[in-house]
Amino acid sequence: MNGTFAVILALAVGTYAFRLVGPVLHGRAEIPARVQELAAAGAMALLTALLATGALTEAGGFAGWARPAGVLVGAALAWRRAPFAVVVLGTAGVLRLLGVG
Repeated sequence: MNGTFAVILALAVGTYAFRLVGPVLHGRAEIPARVQELAAAGAMALLTALLATGALTEAGGFAGWARPAGVLVGAALAWRRAPFAVVVLGTAGVLRLLGVG
């Protein structure tokens, strides 16, 4: 067994074990409300940071104004509860108009 296969196997077992913990411990472990609030806030902060990084940077520098404009249009359409296809097409249309190929 080579090293790559061993790493893949270890990651697969770890992923399966991590997913198994939820159903096995359901009802046995009580998570405090404050920890749940912090976890939700942390997830939101992480998603916001990923969105900002992807929308504003490219190759270590500013990506230009087209991407932030597209993200804003997509966010506005999603906030207005537009169908997913409309959000994607609206965002893509703005990006196309502003020169992102």
